[in-house]
Amino acid sequence: MIELIAFLGNPGQEYANNRHNAGRLLVELLPFAGSLNWQKKYKGLYAGLDRAVLGGEGPARFHFLMPETYMNLSGESVQTAAAFFKIPPERILVVHDELEIPLGTASFKFSGGLGGHNGLRSMKTCFGVPDFWRLRIGIGRPNHDNISGWVLSDFSAAEKPVLDQVLEAAAAALVRALLEGPEKLLPEWNKKRICP
Repeated sequence: MIELIAFLGNPGQEYANNRHNAGRLLVELLPFAGSLNWQKKYKGLYAGLDRAVLGGEGPARFHFLMPETYMNLSGESVQTAAAFFKIPPERILVVHDELEIPLGTASFKFSGGLGGHNGLRSMKTCFGVPDFWRLRIGIGRPNHDNISGWVLSDFSAAEKPVLDQVLEAAAAALVRALLEGPEKLLPEWNKKRICP
C-alpha cells in the first residue's frame, strides 16, 4: 500500500503554472485538500492525513510532500521524509509531469525507466533503485528541441481546460490508489486518455 505521496515541481510563484509543475497542480484538486495542514519539513512542504478520513484498510496515516528543493534535487526531500517515517520506495507514489505521453492522458506505473526526468533521476540516485510508483501527468513533447524551455513554460489558455479535466480525474484515481492499492488501477490507467 502507498504511504508517502510526493508531488514534484519547483517552488515559487514564477513556476506555479509551468508544465513541470503538473504534479504539484494536482494537490489542490484532492477531495481532502482542505484538510491538509502544510508545514515546512523534510526539505519541503509536508502534511499528514489520518486513514480514518478516507476510511478502509491500510496504513494509519498518509504522508504528503511537496519538495522545495527544486525538481533536480526532489529525491533529497522525499528520501528525508521516507527515512524519518521508515517508508520503503515501493510504498511511495510520485506524481509528476511526463513528456512521453500526450496532454489529456495520465498513467500509473511502477518502477521502469526515468525518461530523462530530472526529478525521477534524483529519486533513483537518493534511493538507489527506481522501484517506486509513479502517477504520470502527460504534457507531451514540443515540436522543437528546447525541452528545458518547454517544461518550464506555462500551460497555454487552450491547454488549461484539458489539464483541469486530467488533474480532476487523476486526483480521484489517486484516492482510489490509496484505498485499493495502485496495482488495482494499472489495467485501466495504462496511459489512460481522459480528454481528447
